[in-house]
Amino acid sequence: MSTKSTLLVVNPQSKRGLLGRRWADLSSVIRRHYGPFEQAMTSRPGEATEITRQALESGTERVIAVGGDGTLNEVVGGFFRDSEPLSPDAELGLLPFGTGGDFRKTCGMPKELEAACEILARGRTRDIDAGKLSFVEPESGRRERIFINIASFGISGVVDEIVNEGSKRLGGRLSFMLATARANLRYQNKRVRLTFDDDAAAPLDMTIHNVAVANGRYFGGGMQIAPEAELGDGLFDVVALGDMTTREILLSGHRVYAGTHLGQAKVSHRRARKVSAEPLDPDPVRLDVDGETPGILPATFEILPGALRLVSP
Repeated sequence: MSTKSTLLVVNPQSKRGLLGRRWADLSSVIRRHYGPFEQAMTSRPGEATEITRQALESGTERVIAVGGDGTLNEVVGGFFRDSEPLSPDAELGLLPFGTGGDFRKTCGMPKELEAACEILARGRTRDIDAGKLSFVEPESGRRERIFINIASFGISGVVDEIVNEGSKRLGGRLSFMLATARANLRYQNKRVRLTFDDDAAAPLDMTIHNVAVANGRYFGGGMQIAPEAELGDGLFDVVALGDMTTREILLSGHRVYAGTHLGQAKVSHRRARKVSAEPLDPDPVRLDVDGETPGILPATFEILPGALRLVSP
């Protein structure tokens, strides 16, 4: 049983409201396998960040996100203020229960509730990196947010819009696969300029289908877009799908899920601590951050080495 003072931040809308409907039974299972905890239910977007920040300011030692990747990302945001860790010794945990679940694959957290609780109860931790994203929100201007998995831009932002317009009743992987197929029918590849580690003398102008700035390995309902990414190496893996046609994307889609696409001719891969991206076309280039579309390019991605202490296998 864990002896850490623990808050569970619960998104009752996860899996189309199933988490909220089953919470009474699930919470009993968690107490039996993990130990005592406090809990807070979210009721609106962004609230998980506020709840987490308040808990850490009050001395809570461990905050566990209960939900999908979106809930986890909001909780992570509460661990920071002005891009600095709010409580460096505090621990982050995850009980996966959502449509996506991409981050859990990288960190090795099982989907089964009892097994995940027992891992959290053992309390083994490791330091992992986070990413700071500065971007443009069309209605309010420049914004910042923290992420720990993958931020991307290109067709992935269009896919998010389609997925979030639907019910997700088909589950994460199939919902994203169908949305990707629909997005390919209306998306046109974009011209962008990429700068790595502030090397202004060597910008890279390219036409892209999508670019992933990756701390974790998976996004989009199970695509292993960055198979060599490590959560604690102090670097992003930047994977760019270049000027690929719809036919090329469809033919190689299985390789992205398997993580065997890095050797393809129109796929580039490099590592960097900082990435700047700006559009070269008049059309907006949408961002994707853990299944959400917070804004558009231009954007800057910066690694925050060892910024979080994660409870994991």
